[in-house]
Amino acid sequence: MTELPNSTPPSWTGAAAILFDLDGVLTPTAIVHERAWQELFDGFLAAVPGVPGYRESDYFDHIDGKPRFDGVRDFLASRNIVLPEGPLDDDPAHNTVHGLGNRKNKVFNDIVEAGGVKPYEGSVRFIDAALARGLKVAVVSSSRNATAVLKAAGLSDYFPVVVDGVLAVAEGLPGKPSPATYEYAARLLGVPSEDCVVVEDAVSGVQAGRAGRFHSVIGVDRGAGRQTLLDAGATLVVNDLEELL
Repeated sequence: MTELPNSTPPSWTGAAAILFDLDGVLTPTAIVHERAWQELFDGFLAAVPGVPGYRESDYFDHIDGKPRFDGVRDFLASRNIVLPEGPLDDDPAHNTVHGLGNRKNKVFNDIVEAGGVKPYEGSVRFIDAALARGLKVAVVSSSRNATAVLKAAGLSDYFPVVVDGVLAVAEGLPGKPSPATYEYAARLLGVPSEDCVVVEDAVSGVQAGRAGRFHSVIGVDRGAGRQTLLDAGATLVVNDLEELL
């Protein structure tokens, strides 16, 4: 899409703020999450006889975009496995919902610390363009590691508002596909939801945007599939946010 230098892209017309998901939208950490989930469930399922192994499609079908422990629960449910919840800070070695979630978090952080995080260049240019046009921006992520990932990617200074998994739990906000975290970010920015654009790569996140009264929902296809994101409620879908500049 080609725009005149000072024009406003059609998907932004009338918007006052843009609410970004993090993993897969601003940073390629969705790939790290996929790897961490696969390592977790490959190891766990190896000790559970008669259960189908972890498949690549499981990430998009049961996990992508959801709070970590919801991802554990939904994946286990797909295999008809029931585990005790365990305490929230359960030992990662324990085979409980929270133990598995904490084990996945450790694998994720180990990978990030070893390899670092580089943001998508097109997404950074998109943020710069939004700020240059006077739009407010926020990050809305299910991850409890959002602040650390933003810092590692050099993006912290862009976002005065970050609604992550930690804040969501503290405020009692349900995770995506509920629109609650996005609506909370809009309130923190002081902008009505209907004036906010939601940018998401996950089906559950797009569903959250559709469920709320938002200006529009931009889907970024990092593997979920263009038509899948449109069917979930995306207003439009791009492969990279730079396409909207």
